[in-house]
Amino acid sequence: MSSACVLVLGGTAEARDLAAALDRAGVSVVSSLAGRVARPRLPAGEVRIGGFGGPAGLARWLAERGVAAVVDATHPFAERISASAAQACPAAGVPLLRLERPGWSEAPGDCWHWVDDLSHAAELVPRLGRRVLLTTGRQGLAAFAVVRSAWFLVRCVDPPDPPLPPRHELLLDRGPYLLENELALMDGKQIDLLVTKDSGGAHTQPKLDAARRRGLPVIVVRRPPRLDVPAVSSVAGALSWLRETVHAG
Repeated sequence: MSSACVLVLGGTAEARDLAAALDRAGVSVVSSLAGRVARPRLPAGEVRIGGFGGPAGLARWLAERGVAAVVDATHPFAERISASAAQACPAAGVPLLRLERPGWSEAPGDCWHWVDDLSHAAELVPRLGRRVLLTTGRQGLAAFAVVRSAWFLVRCVDPPDPPLPPRHELLLDRGPYLLENELALMDGKQIDLLVTKDSGGAHTQPKLDAARRRGLPVIVVRRPPRLDVPAVSSVAGALSWLRETVHAG
């Protein structure tokens, strides 16, 4: 196997699966985690936690480590590190691939309302519901602090920083989730509106299935614009690209 080092910008299930596959193949893999989750699920291989110091810092790190390729497998809404990688990799002469899971698609029976950002989601809440399951993560919750007409069940992995909605309950939990549990949660808390980001993936899909079952409206925040870098939607596709690009795996 190639001794080339591959940097995986991670934190997602896809990033962990890719790191595991590379590690099994004998490829030197470094996974970079942002450090925003207190107890992250660690991938196989070497793990680096924390930022690089912007595009220039990342470019220097790539050169110092002799990295042969970078796979950006971060969350679809992790805009800062993706933008940094898109600048740093060309500067360092290192190939870059974006591994991004497909977004969710509406199904018959869905009542989705698409918005461009969290502020627009917050503006729409009073028109659609009074008891809201808010699953947009712990960052950006300040956008909902102005909403006084609704009660929020705020679900995230780690405790969020204030400000938070005036009327809320905090639920610290981590997927994957099960449909029956999501239905029980919505019924027990009398949820009449779901707010989420278009994160995609099977681990959190059940909340959308539960909302469809209960006929609930869903506010969905669109993904940020995709950067102009090569992209695949599966770990298999990333492995194929790495084999062709740096003969890794």
